[in-house]
Amino acid sequence: MPNARELKDAFIAAMNEHDLGRLLDCYSPDAVYVSPAGVAEGHEQIAWKFEHLFTAFPDLKITPWHKFEWLDPSVTEYTLTGTHTGPFLLPDGEVVEPTGRRIVVRGVCACSTEDGRIITDRDYYDQLELYCQLGFRLTPAPC
Repeated sequence: MPNARELKDAFIAAMNEHDLGRLLDCYSPDAVYVSPAGVAEGHEQIAWKFEHLFTAFPDLKITPWHKFEWLDPSVTEYTLTGTHTGPFLLPDGEVVEPTGRRIVVRGVCACSTEDGRIITDRDYYDQLELYCQLGFRLTPAPC
């Protein structure tokens, strides 16, 4: 039975190949994926989230640069890279049309496992860093 580190490594390999089936095989059917963009519960929602990400960034790759070798949870620091050539769905439902811009975003994720599958996967990255790289600008809210 794979441990958390082995499962996260398998997830990263599947993600880099955009193999949604293999990616979902890493998760328990009732797994929870948490990111700055929101929460996905279960295979259907997790698949939906990654399908949209792969559409927005068809060359998306995750490069781990530090893996903590704890058994559970598994923690990985990474760099996410890709080119925004497809529609990108924002957490509020707005769609950002392709900008052609390249992104390089640093992050960290932690996953916990049970019975050889990921049950919780928590991903942390700076949304402002991502949005600025896509050309977004901060504007003050009206008083």
